[in-house]
Amino acid sequence: MIAYPSRMARVLLVTIGSLGDLHPFIAIGRSLIAQGHRVTLAVPEDGVAKVRAAGLNAEAILPGHAPLGQRLGLTSGELAKRVLADPRFVLDEILMPSLSASVAALDALAGDADVLGSSIFAFASDIVAEKRRLPLATILLQPMTLFSAWQPPTAPHFSAMRHHPRTGLGRGWNRIFYALVRMAMRRRYARRIDASRREQGLAISRRAPLLDHGAATQALLCCWSSTLGALPPDAPDKAELTGFPFFDSESGAEEGLAPDVAAFLRDGDPPLIFTLGSFAVASPGSFYDEALSASRALGRRAMMLTGQPGAPRRDGDCLFVNYAPHSAVFSRAAAIIHHGGVGTTGQALRAGRPQIVVPHFGDQFDNAARLQSAGLGRTIQHDRFKAAHAAGVISSALTSPRMADAARRAAAIITQEDGAAQAARSIIRLCR
Repeated sequence: MIAYPSRMARVLLVTIGSLGDLHPFIAIGRSLIAQGHRVTLAVPEDGVAKVRAAGLNAEAILPGHAPLGQRLGLTSGELAKRVLADPRFVLDEILMPSLSASVAALDALAGDADVLGSSIFAFASDIVAEKRRLPLATILLQPMTLFSAWQPPTAPHFSAMRHHPRTGLGRGWNRIFYALVRMAMRRRYARRIDASRREQGLAISRRAPLLDHGAATQALLCCWSSTLGALPPDAPDKAELTGFPFFDSESGAEEGLAPDVAAFLRDGDPPLIFTLGSFAVASPGSFYDEALSASRALGRRAMMLTGQPGAPRRDGDCLFVNYAPHSAVFSRAAAIIHHGGVGTTGQALRAGRPQIVVPHFGDQFDNAARLQSAGLGRTIQHDRFKAAHAAGVISSALTSPRMADAARRAAAIITQEDGAAQAARSIIRLCR
């Protein structure tokens, strides 16, 4: 039997980003409440209603997409295109300009907190935790954010690294590469970060954003399953692999399948399911058109999760729907073709189905490479996602006994894990 602390802890969880960032924090928050603690989630404005519908207290520390788009003069689609095209855009135009205000907002919420649990991208957390001398659990959702010399990210901006270093020389080269990146990040962002630190009465920091964890970090919670990646030999001593924290709901409240979706799944063979998650879907290009053509070339039914408002609609053997809970539909798919976001990846692994990943940005390339290396999926570069090529790759995944067996074994492992509960217990252990 697990022994919980004798008193209720006051936990402040902080995250920003897409639903792939928000949902794991909701899952951890719900586990903390189930364990008898009080929880507040500090999130962007767009996430407040969903968090509250999930039964948690929520407060906004960043503006939502609409005011951000107004400030930048961009529509939601244009904003998505900029983010997908330029990884620095998020730091330069979103996170850094709002840092001082988000620190002030988070500091106002932290007055009675016992512990913070924070996304690596919520830079305000390090500052507030250090100022208030609060223990901080940094929560990593993507394996690449360990920035290991043994397992460096497989992503475009890290192509110069040695991705399978067998010798100390290769790992040494990777450490030099990281050192150069740290210098570049400090040179680009230190002035803004240090200005916010000084506003809170703190000295300047020599740490680089994203690559280095703050002085207050006492635990590094790696919230993914070993099926996606074990901890590398150079992981910090404070790192802990928890498993995936799962949550999926469009509104935040408990939801069943929409009648049209349930009927579609019931009335025929398992479909191919195509999704671009909650962010890349704002700039899908021809993805869904090519997906429909590939499905028909294979003679397969298909479900398209398009992220577009409106009632579900049928087009022959294809159902177009805004959203469907992954936990309810993925296990009934023949295969899942997706963007490679870690939340979608985890749900597809839990479902035990073959995956074809079409990465667009960030950690998606690294997640795709990990799945392919483990025999759990195939990868198609997004600019090569054309019907004929996609149909061939999907067919090879569907007919691979080795991939089917690897997917079943991964699902069996994940079924035994409870990443949200484990992360919650680890956060509470930091309470004084």
